[in-house]
Amino acid sequence: MTPAARLSAAIELIDTIEKDRVPAAKALKEWGTAHRFAGSGDRAAIAGLVWDVLRRYASSAYLMDSDTARARLIGMLRLECNMDAATMAALFDGSRFAPAPLTEAEQAALASRSLEGAPAAIAGDYPEWLDPYLAKAFGDERVAEAAAMASRAPLDLRVNTLKSNRDKTLGALAHLHAKPTRWSATGLRIELSADARNPGIQAEEDFIKGAIEVQDEGSQLAAALTAAKPGEQVIDLCAGAGGKTLALAAMMQGKGRLIATDSDKRQLAPIHERLSRAGVHNADVRTPKGEADPLAEISATADLVVIDAPCTGTGTWRRNPDAKWRMRPGALEIRLRDQTAVLDRAVPLLKAGGRIAYITCSVLSEENGDQVRAFTARHPEFAVVPPEQTASVLWDKAEEFAQAALQSPEGWLMTPRRTGTDGFFVSVLKKA
Repeated sequence: MTPAARLSAAIELIDTIEKDRVPAAKALKEWGTAHRFAGSGDRAAIAGLVWDVLRRYASSAYLMDSDTARARLIGMLRLECNMDAATMAALFDGSRFAPAPLTEAEQAALASRSLEGAPAAIAGDYPEWLDPYLAKAFGDERVAEAAAMASRAPLDLRVNTLKSNRDKTLGALAHLHAKPTRWSATGLRIELSADARNPGIQAEEDFIKGAIEVQDEGSQLAAALTAAKPGEQVIDLCAGAGGKTLALAAMMQGKGRLIATDSDKRQLAPIHERLSRAGVHNADVRTPKGEADPLAEISATADLVVIDAPCTGTGTWRRNPDAKWRMRPGALEIRLRDQTAVLDRAVPLLKAGGRIAYITCSVLSEENGDQVRAFTARHPEFAVVPPEQTASVLWDKAEEFAQAALQSPEGWLMTPRRTGTDGFFVSVLKKA
């Protein structure tokens, strides 16, 4: 496909996503199935265009003073790709498979309009109803923080120390230009361009043998901040597919007891194969069966309960940019109730001196600090471990991390702008 034909395909897809309210990933998959003549390079380039439009969904429409799929693509090309009008005109030439030529109105918008003076939600590319929430979290810096959350995400990997080490894995993945992550001692990062093909990590020998897993550096740090230790009894209460479970198992060096469960047994389905591939032998997966409590026999014995809480996912917008446009206010209320329930569920599992590691992939105060304060008000036997103490597990990176991340009395908040990771909140609470 020509570059111009790729633009036409992207416009068609954006229009489908808008009109049919279909998730972008689903629309892209269905388009690829229906257009088998498109090669993998074409599909990657078109997907890159679509994702970048969703990242610039509000600002591109504002720049062009139009909210059509075509206008959003043109606006994105100017804002994200810094493409000038002459270059665009050469692509929008009306030839076979190319978009129609730029109109006078489009040329005028490109020549005269900018984001100067745009409302915060426009400049930061997020739904307007979220502005008070982001203002509470970031104040006047919310536009800069949101803009970073609208950027492209790298591909991060975690080296499984049960099977390998970072230096060895760096050599094995040299052909992918992997580099050490900034904070995580077990992390690798692969920077990807907008139209890059999937590097096919699952086909790499190190992945097949369990030496690496795909995991954002922020998620790796969240696991590290739990300070799980060899020999402890650790419960991963919201294990899902097992990303943090695997990280916890490596931290425990195969010693102690690691129990993984989740209220949704469907989420747990991949965990068994992942644990096996990673060489984890001290994990006990508890899949819910009917109304029975899979943790019924556990009472006041756990050293650590890790809660990777259900949340709005605002911290992962750069990986799933269409999610923020589909998010509705009611979703936050539901998540707040879910978080309260899972926090309270952890209490009777812990022994005296035990701790809860509360984690969200959200940047909203309501799901983070507010939720922690509400919990300690309900359960005064718990106190927040001072964040500067929890960061000590990062050793030589602790001071630099403290300067980068947002610290509150309740815990740490990582963001793409500050730490170069996805958005994660971590609070550690200790039982008296």
